[in-house]
Amino acid sequence: MDMLKDDQIVRAQLADWRKLAQGLHARYLVADFGTGARFVSTVGEAGDAVGHHPRVTIGDGYVDLRLVSPDAIYRTDDGTELVVEWVTQQDVDLARRISGIAAEHGLDADPASVSVMELGLDTQHSETIAPVWAALLTGDPESQGYGSPSDEIRDARGRVPNLWFGDGEDSAQRFHVEVYVAPEAAEQRIAAAVAAGATVVDDSESPSLTVLADQDGNRGVLCVALSPDEAE
Repeated sequence: MDMLKDDQIVRAQLADWRKLAQGLHARYLVADFGTGARFVSTVGEAGDAVGHHPRVTIGDGYVDLRLVSPDAIYRTDDGTELVVEWVTQQDVDLARRISGIAAEHGLDADPASVSVMELGLDTQHSETIAPVWAALLTGDPESQGYGSPSDEIRDARGRVPNLWFGDGEDSAQRFHVEVYVAPEAAEQRIAAAVAAGATVVDDSESPSLTVLADQDGNRGVLCVALSPDEAE
């Protein structure tokens, strides 16, 4: 199934869900663990019906869900087909069904609270060092390039953040974190970081990417997907 572009996902008008990094993410608020478990059980039945399921985390007062297809098709400009981990129509369809289930259970969504962290490493030698990081982070050589046409490290079981490799080499800082948040949360998140002492280093690609640095110069990137207004 073809991967969907960000503007296609936004136009799907999934009110409860936000596209962060490769997947769709939602958080539903629950009164207790039993309520969350019953909700997840019903979600599981819906997933069984279509042969596709979200990744689920039940926490204190919430249920987090992530939808992504491990076998999405990406077509390059020359027509080459690559299998990638990305959002497809089956994710959008199941997200809509899950939103309906949540409504039936009387649960409220909290889309502004979803967040994802990834790691970036600047290098000119990703093909050489990627096996080391695949082994260290996941213990599985198959995690190198999993769901990606690059050397990116992705753990199929979701135990550790994704690690991707940038093209440049910055002697001051080779590693940095990328934090993905919902569009409506970005301004507040940046303001909170600045209030805590951060400096905005580069906002030329804002709101999609905003580079911030702490007082020691260590950099992080705040990332957001398209907002509904941008997709119109």
